[in-house]
Amino acid sequence: MREIIFDTETTGFDPQTGDRMVEIGCIEMIDRIETGNSFHCYYNPERPMPKAAENVHGLSDIFLSDKKLFAQGAEELLAFLGDSNLVAHNAQFDFNFLNAELVLCGYKPISRFRMIDTLAIAKSKHPGAKLSLDALCSRYGIDRSHRVKHGALLDAELLTQLYIELTGGRQIGLGLAEDSGGGDSANMKPIVQQVPRRPFMAVREHHASADELARHKKFIEGIESPLWTKV
Repeated sequence: MREIIFDTETTGFDPQTGDRMVEIGCIEMIDRIETGNSFHCYYNPERPMPKAAENVHGLSDIFLSDKKLFAQGAEELLAFLGDSNLVAHNAQFDFNFLNAELVLCGYKPISRFRMIDTLAIAKSKHPGAKLSLDALCSRYGIDRSHRVKHGALLDAELLTQLYIELTGGRQIGLGLAEDSGGGDSANMKPIVQQVPRRPFMAVREHHASADELARHKKFIEGIESPLWTKV
């Protein structure tokens, strides 16, 4: 199963009031394993960057001035997304901006049936707890020491790890491998590998034989004053 974990950076909170998307970062995952494929792009929002937003992600008017318009890179982004489910933290926010940009340049919005919201998952697992990306990374021991400011690709990478933890972790098998130091138990270290999938087994059909049916009928007929005759 292919899934895309993504994050956006914007000029503000609401595309309906003129705010625009300025960055998107996407990570491809197949069968809960990162493939190494990603998509990352900055966009010129064609409007000034509010200081409050710049303080969050560090993307200034000068930095974005020579970046492509979203319309110039929309087809490339859509080709990467394909028809996969899209995972985001507070996904409603990211979907609002992504779809607003698509509609502005004449594309159909992406169906929200493809949306998976890790914030909603976290709320059901940890009601009443802090549910920001930072807080959840701390809860699950995900290293975010390199996250000085928000960044779409970096946040998508962190969210990929968080999504796996929120949905049960990876199925792993444990083994032992020798390191270069020798072969005794003191030099053995655990290795992690994927558990191979079990072959699919079709459901078996169960039919009573003629002899079994006859014995069952005889048994039923031998019951005195059965309840089902007293209706």
